[in-house]
Amino acid sequence: MSQFDDAIEVQGARVHNLKNIDVTIPREKLVVITGLSGSGKSSLAFDTIYAEGQRRYIETFSAYARQFLGSLERPDVDKIDGLSPVIAIEQKTTSKSPRSTVGTITEIYDFLRLLFARASDAYSYNTGEKMVSYSDEQIKDLIMESFVGKRINILAPVIRSRKGHYRELFEQIAKQGFVKVRTDGEIVDLEKGMKLDRYKTHDIEIVIDRLKIEDSTDNEKRLMESINTAMYHGDDVLMVIDQDSNAVRYFSRNLMCPSSGISYPNPEPNNFSFNSPKGACHKCNGIGELYVVNENKIVPDTSLSIKNGAIAPHGPQKKSWIFKQFETIAQRFEFSLSDAWKDIPDEAKNIILYGGKDKFTVESKLLGVARDYNIDFEGVANFIENQHKSNSTSLVRWAREYMDKVQCPTCEGSRLKKESLYFKIDGKSIAELVAMDIIELGEWFEGLSTRLTNTQQKIAEEIIKEIKNRVQFLLDVGLTYLSLNRSSKSLSGGEAQRIRLATQIGSQLVGVLYILDEPSIGLHQRDNEKLINSLVSLRDVGNSVIVVEHDKDMIERADHVIDIGPFAGKHGGEIISEGTPSALLKQSTLTAEYLNGNKEIEIPKKRREGNGKQIVLKGCTGNNLKNVTIEIPLGKMIGVTGVSGSGKSTLINETLYPIMNAHYFNGVKKPMPYKSIKGLEHIDKVIDINQSPIGRTPRSNPATYTKTFDEIRSLFAKIPEAMIRGYKPGRFSFNVKGGRCETCQGAGLRVIEMNFLPDVYVECETCQGKRFNRETLEIRYKGKSISDVLNMTINEATDFFEHIPKIYRKLKTIKDVGLGYITLGQQSTTLSGGEAQRIKLATELSKRDTGNTFYILDEPTTGLHFEDINVLLKVLNKLVNKGNTVLIIEHNLDVIKTVDYIIDIGYEGGKGGGKIVAKGTPEDIIKDKKSYTAKFLTKELN
Repeated sequence: MSQFDDAIEVQGARVHNLKNIDVTIPREKLVVITGLSGSGKSSLAFDTIYAEGQRRYIETFSAYARQFLGSLERPDVDKIDGLSPVIAIEQKTTSKSPRSTVGTITEIYDFLRLLFARASDAYSYNTGEKMVSYSDEQIKDLIMESFVGKRINILAPVIRSRKGHYRELFEQIAKQGFVKVRTDGEIVDLEKGMKLDRYKTHDIEIVIDRLKIEDSTDNEKRLMESINTAMYHGDDVLMVIDQDSNAVRYFSRNLMCPSSGISYPNPEPNNFSFNSPKGACHKCNGIGELYVVNENKIVPDTSLSIKNGAIAPHGPQKKSWIFKQFETIAQRFEFSLSDAWKDIPDEAKNIILYGGKDKFTVESKLLGVARDYNIDFEGVANFIENQHKSNSTSLVRWAREYMDKVQCPTCEGSRLKKESLYFKIDGKSIAELVAMDIIELGEWFEGLSTRLTNTQQKIAEEIIKEIKNRVQFLLDVGLTYLSLNRSSKSLSGGEAQRIRLATQIGSQLVGVLYILDEPSIGLHQRDNEKLINSLVSLRDVGNSVIVVEHDKDMIERADHVIDIGPFAGKHGGEIISEGTPSALLKQSTLTAEYLNGNKEIEIPKKRREGNGKQIVLKGCTGNNLKNVTIEIPLGKMIGVTGVSGSGKSTLINETLYPIMNAHYFNGVKKPMPYKSIKGLEHIDKVIDINQSPIGRTPRSNPATYTKTFDEIRSLFAKIPEAMIRGYKPGRFSFNVKGGRCETCQGAGLRVIEMNFLPDVYVECETCQGKRFNRETLEIRYKGKSISDVLNMTINEATDFFEHIPKIYRKLKTIKDVGLGYITLGQQSTTLSGGEAQRIKLATELSKRDTGNTFYILDEPTTGLHFEDINVLLKVLNKLVNKGNTVLIIEHNLDVIKTVDYIIDIGYEGGKGGGKIVAKGTPEDIIKDKKSYTAKFLTKELN
């Protein structure tokens, strides 16, 4: 038995690079697995423990059910004991759909919809009165009470304020045996061929019955039958008219406004969903935004003539049908295509932009004959709108150049139908609640029960309890500044992961094994504390928590730390220490040396002065930025810091990068609003290295991703033997027919399907896993075939190709970022997050720098160990020493303390952020008393 009473025992794990390891993980504790990037942490946590937990869960289904689920592979491990149900919260960012919001991911919105469907009051959008609804029995009693001794007409409304002549409708009514109708307030007899003015709006009701209300059983029975008939024809609404005073009253089985008679359907949860046709605004289909044509973009310069290209989408005059139309319009309105746009008559402008039909005659002075012309023109603006609705991505992109994205005018961005916005609880509609910050929402729900009626309280009690719990947890993981209507595609990776964590903790499960992949990514030190506390509370309820993490604070707060190493890739995969954090500090492993201070990332002796030039960006107001102006000194390494949600990505990724990309490379992405930018002439090009993952298919590998393989294939095609045989570079690709082994189609493996057991992968018997056919493998360079090259590590390949500059430069960069141990042909799916991030980095860094290049890196330390960060900083410092500028958005203090210049944004996230708090060298920043970054940086610098 292990040293723990209750533990997960893993024996003989050999997944990826794990070296047949045995490990004991205590249950109901916070366990951190750490080690170099690529040492095998994720292989142990996700590919062994999580994969086995998933597989066992699926094994509990019948063989019949499993065949539909796609069976999971059994990880390469001898045995795992003590495994409980596993839930993994990985780094995968959330859905990019415009329909996904914070409310829908956390499921709070689903509870809100239920709350509004069951406990809200409806109000009329015409008069603001509270809506009422009755049963047939109640309607009968009300009529008997209110109209006793009076003569009344009972009517069924069929048409409400709509145009038309309604001849067919009158015929239909007559066929059903009715003799009178009330049109526009007047009761008339039905006649043959009767019709109304088709261009006016009308109200039409069928007269069902005329009777005097008396207290007798016959009278009551007759009234009940009339009510039923009226409800049938009037779509659950009926009208009662007092014959003496002509006063009208409406009654309905649905919700109805007592004075204007408009009715709403009884509310269901999907009446409040913007993803259902029942609730979505019909104009924007529940997106809340629309693209509309902007006339100023179609005619940017009104002093130009049509001939010289005033109409931007069509350019200067050429021989085409469209310009013939313009000429015809010019004849009709007596102007010339050489006239400036601003001098053309408004009527003509309207036809050119929005189309029209017209016939006219022109008399020829010379011949004395008249000629007829027809104008039938769609209009430039309408044409652009129609292209925007097409299925072609390029046409849509073209159309958007002349359009603006605006808030939908019908629902004002709330995404819902008008009716849905008039259901209220305590005076607030569902749209008003989702627009609040989470912190405000929490306060509103706090005292809600006391403000509801007794019935509402009974119905809503459970729902409100669920909502409060979920809101509280979002507050606990530091997401106070989000609102529920925030679109999920605008969330950062860290925010998205913490929202999923909030959803999990909201479910209050016990006895579960949670595995998290670096939850601290994108989190400021200040919020890290909150995150660790949430994980501790998850453990205290009775769950086991395993975290794959490099964060110092997280390692120090853990109950048990497992360090995997000693190095990465094939030199890793062993357990080099396990025990409490204090026991780890006494070891001599890389992790321990950084934690106990024997090794550290050096603080530079002096900060770089830069080249004296700068880029000045003024007046940025995107998302939560409050008219921000920044000066970016060039020739330095710059850090952009600030708490999560303060506006760093909006300022750099959404404003600065699109402006620069459009300037140097004609990029199409539209920057967030800003006033002006100066200094772009001091830079030659911009390179952006963001967080999106590299190709995740088994056919993608470091060689293909960095484009090195293209160069290697061209090299093989130039070998004399290959030229004699007429082989082109495509012959050496394992993705196309010709050179690859056709048995396994270049995969090197064959899949054997086992029905309800997991698929088995076996080495292809034709090529023995070499991926190519015999003829291709006969071509050799320095004695190595193309397959041998793919199996080389980057370190071996760098020496092997050292005389081929194009290949050498790319391989050398991959080696410099610390990935010398991976092979050229390693499948991208088996790379760790940190390795993928650095391959991407190497690809961008291997592009020739001009000594004047501007690099933007978004949290490059994702997935990196202290030692890896050290290696990365050396590479970045080399770039800056050549004169380039490197701008890093980062929370990691090891990086922040080494940069030359910091721009700190804050103070808080969300509405409380969006201002520049401090700027200058790290030594200047720590003098600022208000900045959160300064507080944590002071500890690092001293």
